Amino acid sequence: MRPPAPTPSFSTTRRLVLGGLAGAAGALALGVAGCGAPAATPDAPAPVRLRRLAEARWPHRLSIGGTPAGGLSGIDFDARAGEYLLLSDDRSDLAPVRFFLYMARWPAPWSAAPEATGVVELQRPGGGPWPSRRQAIAGLPVPDPESLRLRPDTGTLLWSSEGDLARGFGPALYESARDGRFLREFALPALFQPDPAQRRGPRDNLAFEGLALTPDGRTAWLAMENALIQDGPVPTVDAAGGPCRFTRIDLVSGRATGQIAYVPDAIPLRPLLPGTYADNGVSEVLMIDAHRMLVLERAYAAGTGNSLRLYEIDIRGGSDVLGLEALAPGNHRPVAKTLVADFSRLGADNSLSRLDNSEGMCWGPPLPGGGRTLMIVSDDNFNPLQITQFAAFEFLDRP
Repeated sequence: MRPPAPTPSFSTTRRLVLGGLAGAAGALALGVAGCGAPAATPDAPAPVRLRRLAEARWPHRLSIGGTPAGGLSGIDFDARAGEYLLLSDDRSDLAPVRFFLYMARWPAPWSAAPEATGVVELQRPGGGPWPSRRQAIAGLPVPDPESLRLRPDTGTLLWSSEGDLARGFGPALYESARDGRFLREFALPALFQPDPAQRRGPRDNLAFEGLALTPDGRTAWLAMENALIQDGPVPTVDAAGGPCRFTRIDLVSGRATGQIAYVPDAIPLRPLLPGTYADNGVSEVLMIDAHRMLVLERAYAAGTGNSLRLYEIDIRGGSDVLGLEALAPGNHRPVAKTLVADFSRLGADNSLSRLDNSEGMCWGPPLPGGGRTLMIVSDDNFNPLQITQFAAFEFLDRP
């Protein structure tokens, strides 16, 4: 969850199928060269990695099962049920921690987003809803939900929390049943525990923002939004941030088995008034295959708005940093990254909407011809000046 961006001028494009995208042949293309490649020109177009398919939105604070929808920070697709799962990052302030359901297909003309089919409340250990910050329970954190993944082999849900640092609880990874029952919390390395003196450990609201699951369902990757305090600074408009730790979790043993370092870009845009708020960090990760991962970087600058970039990495390309208490130049090798798409170029001709505060990303149903649907959803922060936006793309793989 980030500060609200000003309302941009959006087009009326709302033709989203979110599954069974029969109109994919008429999709609009978004192409961006990889890192180190020359800039695209009319005479030398960039390689196309994404094709824009469609877009739709939910109205502000849509009521689903008597609870307000919004704050959508995680999304995943359940192929067996044919529906999407959407995690809200509401810290039980408006309603208990929950995820929403909606069907992947609906009839033409697709002039509006599909109706939601339900809401599932995630339970705390021992049963019952997680508490809000106003009703905090001693010994129990108030989760800050950020990402979720469905385990196809078990039918259970993994979901991450950025923690409750003010009360001494670090970021966490949980597993819940499909009906919301709490199953377990994973043991994480001690370096993720908060430091009351704030000399090391995670920064508030900059912890486990992304969560990926390998295709075999045996391994999860937890992605930090920004660096741990001891690992380096947050990004600025003039310099890249310190390395974010991406942690590999073995889902059988429940233990961390490896870790790589990923360096987020400098903030790609400047705030309207110098010195006001701006940030950049990792908002989601998604496995392409057993070794390659998509990384979504989301930036915001006050008075200017959001900017998003999508990168591809090979997790084998970085050194294992799990045993390092602090990351410094020379003691590790960060993973290399290749630019897939700079979303700030989207809608430059006003024919398409810009992506808003996008925090969720998943694979959707297969496209005709065997292509892959990439779904991206935005977090409106429950702010009427922002939007809950769904955008669908065809991902063109280049292994």
